[in-house]
Amino acid sequence: MEGEILNRAQTIRERLTQLRDSLDYAGKKGREAEIETVMSGPDFWNDPEKSAEILAELKSIRAVLKRIDEAFRQLDDIDAMIQLADEDPAFEEEVPSALDKLDGLLEDLEIKSLLNGEHDACNALLTINARDGGTDAHDWAAMLLRMYIQWAERYGYEVELLDRQDGEIAGINSATIAVRGPMAYGYLKGETGIHRLVRISPFNAEGKRQTSFAAVDVTPEITNDSEIVIRDEDIEEQAIRASGPGGQHVNKTSSAIRLLHLPTGIMIKCQSERSQHQNRAMALKMLRAQLARLEEIKREEALAAKYESMPKTGFGSQIRSYFQHPDQRIKDARTGYTWNNFQAVMDGDIQGFLDAYLRWRVSQETAAKEKGKAAGKA
Repeated sequence: MEGEILNRAQTIRERLTQLRDSLDYAGKKGREAEIETVMSGPDFWNDPEKSAEILAELKSIRAVLKRIDEAFRQLDDIDAMIQLADEDPAFEEEVPSALDKLDGLLEDLEIKSLLNGEHDACNALLTINARDGGTDAHDWAAMLLRMYIQWAERYGYEVELLDRQDGEIAGINSATIAVRGPMAYGYLKGETGIHRLVRISPFNAEGKRQTSFAAVDVTPEITNDSEIVIRDEDIEEQAIRASGPGGQHVNKTSSAIRLLHLPTGIMIKCQSERSQHQNRAMALKMLRAQLARLEEIKREEALAAKYESMPKTGFGSQIRSYFQHPDQRIKDARTGYTWNNFQAVMDGDIQGFLDAYLRWRVSQETAAKEKGKAAGKA
């Protein structure tokens, strides 16, 4: 067996061992056993909402454990091929392709190791608002909504439409969806910001090029009520009629809820459920998510003040441009990641952008901390 292949196998083994530790494999195995014990109890299903949270946590844990176990199984197979190669050269020919396959699995695990933020394991609430661009902006917001739903369904996430306000001519004014599944917020949090589209407008009879903008905001769906406390006196509540097409219930009852959080000015509207009580519960969950995101931004700003340079997110930052004319390409302004298949991205092929953001974010934080250390020594 060639020394280069043996060295590559050893390097992969070292990477995998390091990943197993960084992903806390032992801790996750212990938590898996704890959850299985809880699930075997007679009262587990008495609280459906709590049961769903625990099942979601178990699914997330097992997704990581399964990939780590599979990686070590592949590595054991490669070791066996290397040993047998001395007797049968045919096994030596299989080793490089097996290493390539394992390398791809390791890259996926390395991305997961970057999802270590406080709320990264949470479900995500994603809101899209049309900005400048008139009817084209409304259409662009609807295109983004479809793009995120397509991505979520491609990767096995559950999607629930919580609110949708249609545009007068086409598209949407705004929409909010819940994306539920392992590390949903961790993957989607980097999508917060302004998304710009440049194309020949289908709504312009002269066929002129139009630039449209839509704002995306992603917050974690907080399930622990004790984490974010909302006082009743801080909320102004109003029952309103649900808008949009629908049956008799939607058109005739004031089932939708609008909440105004007085200390922050955050306004939440929910009309996805059939009863006012259910909409209020969902609106409170959405408000709690917004407040959690505000706390996260405060922590980022504190780090920025400490290290002078940190990645910034928010509605004021244009993070990505999508060009359909004169050429087709999508470029992320932060990471520089570019993809030239416009339609594939609109069909939900955005994982490359999500992974590139995670790597970029870690590199930015590492560089900022190193700069802070250097400044402290000076």
